[in-house]
Amino acid sequence: MKIVDVRCHVLLDPDYDIGATSSAQDDIVVEIITDDGITGIGESDVNPWIARAFIEAPATHTMGRGCKEILIGRDPLDVEGLWESLYVGTAMNGRRGAGIHAIGAIDMALHDLRGKALGRPCHELLGGAVRNRVTPYASLQPDQANFESYKQSMVEWALMAQQLGFVAAKLEITLAGAYAHLGMNSKVERMAEVIAAVRDAVGPAMTLMIDAQYSFTDSASCLAAIREWQEYDVYFLETPLPSDDVAGYARLVAEQPIPIAQGEWLATRFEFDDILRRRAVDLIQPDIGRVGGLTEARRVVQLAATYGAPVVPHVWKTGISIAAAVHLAATTNSIPFVEFLPGDLSSSNLRRSLLTADLTMKDGQLVVPNTPGLGVELDRDAMERFEAAALKVG
Repeated sequence: MKIVDVRCHVLLDPDYDIGATSSAQDDIVVEIITDDGITGIGESDVNPWIARAFIEAPATHTMGRGCKEILIGRDPLDVEGLWESLYVGTAMNGRRGAGIHAIGAIDMALHDLRGKALGRPCHELLGGAVRNRVTPYASLQPDQANFESYKQSMVEWALMAQQLGFVAAKLEITLAGAYAHLGMNSKVERMAEVIAAVRDAVGPAMTLMIDAQYSFTDSASCLAAIREWQEYDVYFLETPLPSDDVAGYARLVAEQPIPIAQGEWLATRFEFDDILRRRAVDLIQPDIGRVGGLTEARRVVQLAATYGAPVVPHVWKTGISIAAAVHLAATTNSIPFVEFLPGDLSSSNLRRSLLTADLTMKDGQLVVPNTPGLGVELDRDAMERFEAAALKVG
């Protein structure tokens, strides 16, 4: 069996809003096709035009090759070997950032393809499942541009998540800073009002996480704001500071009790080793596409175990990435939750429509697929519509 083609699909929600803090509005879907007619699919949370260029670019020397030419003619079952070839072959232009994110989509597709070729689910080929269900948390990001409406919508969405069977939810409270949702400009201290309103509405049993989306400029201002959050029983605080402020993160971990989480933007196990070694995080959040795919995500999970750090994968794309996270989580007990953006709680048409069906949630848990590969299928008609929308942009 040989790889004969690598196809990149740049997708865009026709109703996208450039002011929204949501990358669920676009996507790159990579298909890897063999001479036997077997196709694997993967995606990554990265600017899809950049990823496509990285994958399709022709090479002019040995250190800056395009991913597609590295893959053509190779054995798709050698997934881990292909990861190394891609990493080394693109080293001068890749190694981190968008290059690794693009490789992540390819690697996800290769795992899907290998599972289909061997007639086995991905979790079996990642070491074997230790459980058949995984607990999801609902990510909540209401589309409101003023504080009061935002707070009210967050309460309504949290209650809806509870009614849908979720036992945990993450509040994406982006009131200020570079990623303020829809241009909101409220004081970061008002985040506590949102948390209090949701906690009062859902009661004490629901697990609540908070994503500040880099809202705080430094550790001192963050510490001053979050000390009052302890009464709300926050499971973790995600990305309160800029990613590069590792010293600031270490201070947050050392000086207050709320667990600090980050990792959604990190690429490869090497970046995770840095923050774990420097005690700049309590739990880590690799995004499977961004970190480099299932191959690298598995290595990150193994690395985190040596530090005793739990792993909660970041997932903000479609059901393709959700399926990948569920397969990974099935292989270990060190992943207490996976992020889940259900269609009922998403404003993205792309997120709701790209697949023929979502994974099944039962009694607050996602059922681990046992069908070959990732166990998900593209809705080709929907994908064609999203590709057409992307063509209008560039």
